[in-house]
Amino acid sequence: MLKLIIIRHAESEWNTVGRYQGLLDPELTERGRKQAQALARELSKEHISKIYTSPLKRTHQTAQIISERLGVPLQEEKRVIEIDHGKWSGMLVEEVKEKFPEEFETWIREPHRIRFEKGESLEEVYRRVKDFIDFVKEEHNDETVAVVSHTVPIRCMYCALLEVDLSKFWSFGCDNASYSVVLMEEGRNVIQRLNITCHLGELYVEAHKAL
Repeated sequence: MLKLIIIRHAESEWNTVGRYQGLLDPELTERGRKQAQALARELSKEHISKIYTSPLKRTHQTAQIISERLGVPLQEEKRVIEIDHGKWSGMLVEEVKEKFPEEFETWIREPHRIRFEKGESLEEVYRRVKDFIDFVKEEHNDETVAVVSHTVPIRCMYCALLEVDLSKFWSFGCDNASYSVVLMEEGRNVIQRLNITCHLGELYVEAHKAL
């Protein structure tokens, strides 16, 4: 059995203001670094053999803090990078709602139909994270591995793991510096823990509902 620990990066500079990040590359805030340290302490009880991370700063910095505390090797993995938000990248949620009202409504109500202009579709993200999951199953049978990623690929991972339609994308919570535990057995995947944040205490900040 493979245990996969799915981690969302800690708070970035743009999370605090509700700005779409996509492939743009803000760093962690000071609170974000403290969140990552709390997460590292929480995960020290797990026997993680390897950590995969999106190469963007907010994920890599989170993963580096965990890797250093646990003494676990770290590897960048482009398949779990954030969705390319295209023209939305760098814009505040309120700006997107004003400039792209129809697309924003589709994103909130029918995310499986979205394709960001000059960016990616949700289906494209789903395919690359599904490929990553298949790789991990093949490469790390009977191990515990972690992956540090972003809200969109993480929610797509849940859909892929449970074999549910992408229309259910928004059904999964995904807060900063949260982690989930998935047990991957022959023939079924079990989400044992989902969006755990109790280790954060006063550092917890609820995720923006449109990001």
